Amino acid sequence: MLQRRTMLTIGATAVGGAALAPVLGRLGAAAGELPAAPPADHSAHANHQATALETRVTVAPEFVPFSVRMPVPRELAPKRRTRAADEYEVDITATTAELVPGIQTPVFAYGGSFVGPTIRAKTGRPVAVTFRNRLDREANVHLHGGHVPATSDGHPMDLIAPGAAKRYEYPNSQRGATLWYHDHSHGTESENVYRGLHGFYLIEDDAERHLNLPRGAYDVPIMLTSAQFDETGAMVYGNPGLRTTILLNGKAQPHFPVAARKYRFRLLNATNEGVFRLSLGGAPLTQVGTDQGLLPAPVPRTEIKFGSGERVDVVVDFSGLPVGTQLMLTDATSGGLLRFDVTQRAHDDSRLPQVLRPLPPVPPAVREREVVLSFDLAGPMPQGLVNGQTYDPDRVDFQIKEGTTEIWRIVNGDGGFGFLHNFHLHLTNFRVLDRDGVPPSIDDLGLKDTVSVPPGTSVRVAATFAGFLGRYAYHCHFLEHSSVGMMAQMEIVP
Repeated sequence: MLQRRTMLTIGATAVGGAALAPVLGRLGAAAGELPAAPPADHSAHANHQATALETRVTVAPEFVPFSVRMPVPRELAPKRRTRAADEYEVDITATTAELVPGIQTPVFAYGGSFVGPTIRAKTGRPVAVTFRNRLDREANVHLHGGHVPATSDGHPMDLIAPGAAKRYEYPNSQRGATLWYHDHSHGTESENVYRGLHGFYLIEDDAERHLNLPRGAYDVPIMLTSAQFDETGAMVYGNPGLRTTILLNGKAQPHFPVAARKYRFRLLNATNEGVFRLSLGGAPLTQVGTDQGLLPAPVPRTEIKFGSGERVDVVVDFSGLPVGTQLMLTDATSGGLLRFDVTQRAHDDSRLPQVLRPLPPVPPAVREREVVLSFDLAGPMPQGLVNGQTYDPDRVDFQIKEGTTEIWRIVNGDGGFGFLHNFHLHLTNFRVLDRDGVPPSIDDLGLKDTVSVPPGTSVRVAATFAGFLGRYAYHCHFLEHSSVGMMAQMEIVP
């Protein structure tokens, strides 16, 4: 039986907090100073290297809250447009960023910035992106939520060596959605994403454009991440539970000027581990979309709850507020994150229609499967498990016939330990059918690709696997969990 002291050391927390640090070494580590440990050996493959946690003393950086403006990630222009695709080029580099006012922090970056450049794609128009790895470590790219060929999915073992490049091809055959791209190199994805390898990929289509939702400067993607710092301002890759500085588009507690009109905010939880419960102090938030695009109709909310990897699109109407009003975006755990400042009045020809976009029907399922996410804590190092097995890139866990629909029951097997898991399925989207037999909650609406599974509970989802053949991953999207093996792979076959 696991002793209480061991449980405290590995960082177990209640639902809504961070869950498990990957390797902590000796017992009894002091808060803020975590012991280093050798890389975990997940298999015989040399590429499976989990980065050991760092041992630096950490501090909460001092700064004046809401003193800097939240930036909007820059949009990347294609290097060239051909008849076949819009072609982009992105370097993967090491650089510095001012995450906290007045402090330069070393980070990793797609395209030179802590939040990589946004790629705006169009349904039916293919995109090709060539990523060049300028780091001194391996990296890769996964288009989270993308319906793409296996060769462009960013398989955990499909790595870009230092100095090399890879071309990823995205057909954009899916409906409009807020997607994102991030590193997925197995064993190091958690650190690479934590240090900055993430960016937005927004797919737009004509059906959505005709609704006349807020667009242009009034369609704002917001990435939420968390960080832990040492006394020099450098990020510490330590216990996820100690990453208490929340960053919005790479800035700690920024402000954002808005006009007195409607805005669309595309919210992305890009933390390695964590759940946000966001509100505007009782002011209305209208949800219009989720991971894989628009809902059938707007849903009034006063609080938005979403976990790592999930996205929520909301419309906020500032038109009834006088110039000079300040409105705070607050998280139930972390407090004030972002201050909206109403600075001017503006013409607004956008709409919030009563009907958005119907969901496609769910085809009859040909098979039901069970996927259990859990930890093995008996050995010297924690191991992540899917159906009792740690990740092995040479093992196919499920073979699925292309074009078929299946129902998966996702089970959190760590009810006794209180670990939360967030399940993510590559290649396709899914519909949440129920939670332990109860109809899904308001947080499960629409087409999803990532879903929260609280301790000791289960979620049933229906997914159709159509369009591409090959091997794809499914895993816990708490990246410290997948880094130590809480991942498996399916093979889509003819």
